[in-house]
Amino acid sequence: MTEFRVEHDSMGEVQLPKMAYYGAQTQRAVGNFPISRRPIAPELIHALGLVKLCAAKANAKLGRLTKGRAPLGEKELEALYQAAQEVADGKLDAEFPIDVYQTGSGTSSNMNANEVISNRALEIAGYDRFDQNKKIHPNDHVNCGQSTNDMFPTSIHVAVAVGIQNRLIPALEKCAAILKAKAEEWKDVIKIGRTHLADATPMTLGQEFGGFARQFELAIERAKLAVAEICELPCGGTAVGSGINCDPKFGSEVAAMLAEKTGVPFKEAQNHFEANAQRDGLVACHAMLKAVATTMSDVANNIRWLGSGPRCGYYEVVLKDLQPGSSIMPGKVNPVICESVMQLGAKVVGNDMTISLSGVSGGQFQLNILMPVMADVALDSVRILSGGAEVFADKCLEGLTANKEKCAAAVEQSLSIVTGLNPYIGYEKAAALAKKAFKSGKTIRQLCEEEEVLPKDQLAEGLDVMRMTRPLDK
Repeated sequence: MTEFRVEHDSMGEVQLPKMAYYGAQTQRAVGNFPISRRPIAPELIHALGLVKLCAAKANAKLGRLTKGRAPLGEKELEALYQAAQEVADGKLDAEFPIDVYQTGSGTSSNMNANEVISNRALEIAGYDRFDQNKKIHPNDHVNCGQSTNDMFPTSIHVAVAVGIQNRLIPALEKCAAILKAKAEEWKDVIKIGRTHLADATPMTLGQEFGGFARQFELAIERAKLAVAEICELPCGGTAVGSGINCDPKFGSEVAAMLAEKTGVPFKEAQNHFEANAQRDGLVACHAMLKAVATTMSDVANNIRWLGSGPRCGYYEVVLKDLQPGSSIMPGKVNPVICESVMQLGAKVVGNDMTISLSGVSGGQFQLNILMPVMADVALDSVRILSGGAEVFADKCLEGLTANKEKCAAAVEQSLSIVTGLNPYIGYEKAAALAKKAFKSGKTIRQLCEEEEVLPKDQLAEGLDVMRMTRPLDK
């Protein structure tokens, strides 16, 4: 049976699990929000720990924790740092039970962090963490010079930016590198282009994959722009942006420490009233993530089509067999990785709608009150985009091979190669040849040779399909 302890806060007594590091305010929130039964994201918990660590060090540097009404000694400060670091390292994730769908400012989760860090620090320092007269207090020390209204959005920015920088961008870079290598490897593999899913003029498989590589290069740039949108941090604005109860240098000190620890160029917000009140930067950040999702989904969908078959589809590239594709059709294999990437693309687009609506309707006066759900979906997008790009690179792109024979055969059968004869015989005559070739079942080359449409040297030049792929070459 679970043993309980009783704590009190400004509203009275609360019963909570005896050995929990969290306290009364966390327990109240647990009881108030039994909604999704899903706590806030681990990435946000870790960011809260890191932000609290930097806040404590900044306050100590500025004399806010070592002087005044309740000064901390060296032992208590080191314990506070260690406890915050443990939260940042993910060692206390189980102590964050509050539901995603909670108070709109994130106050519940901010106090959850304050309580956990306070009680764990007391334990580290050798004090009784159950003593209600806390020598390392969750509000007076852990939350010194802070408000949920500036520190929770700061933690969101940190969690999202670090996820994009440390995981998403490297995964996108890997995809781009593989695609670029395939483009070079297949630069002479001739194939037919397609527009509107209909036969178009020839190109090379390398050109097609070079286009895919460029899409991922641009996605990387957009991911970097996403980080740039959230580098300004609200820390230092406290309740409404005025910085009440906060040292004027606190915001810049915390931002500088966070930048040093994460490698992300965080900086103090230029205007704290703007930074506290709105989440426009997060909306813009996620818009870039949506663009990344559309790129990933588009490339995956195109590769899925190119690999369709093996006998009745395009089958110009061969995807690696990963698992049986049907419970009834023996031997069937599906493009499962491409399909999973397309699914995450749809999810990120949906997440973007949540972010956008939260930005539109959640901000009134000095606070946006839909921040927890914005954090949840933004981190979800970073997580699935990163995982999807990693899997796409390792389990799909890396193992692709070209079906050169199928590519070449389709080119010769195509009616669109007649486009190369336009400069010699004109559009109208070329169109008539295409219709006649289709009706007769002959290739353009066969029909032109039979009807002696052009001298042999001009016909060979006009129907040189490799030449058609490089009209822009200087």
